[in-house]
Amino acid sequence: MAIYGHAEASTLAYLGLHALQHRGQESAGIASSDGGTIYVHKSMGLVMDIFKEDVLARLPGSLGHRTQSVFHHR
Repeated sequence: MAIYGHAEASTLAYLGLHALQHRGQESAGIASSDGGTIYVHKSMGLVMDIFKEDVLARLPGSLGHRTQSVFHHR
């Protein structure tokens, strides 16, 4: 999922990631860009524990991208 051209891109990426959390819960990350710098935050754990308001505030820009690993049990 990617959000482009929105001032709250990292917050929208967080909400999308939270909605998809049931697919895998061991880690998550968001990258955002202000057009010159890419900002990244990733960690192990649940989305709501990883991305507090202070973390989202450090992910400025109008592009947000969420990543999430998915565990496949064989």
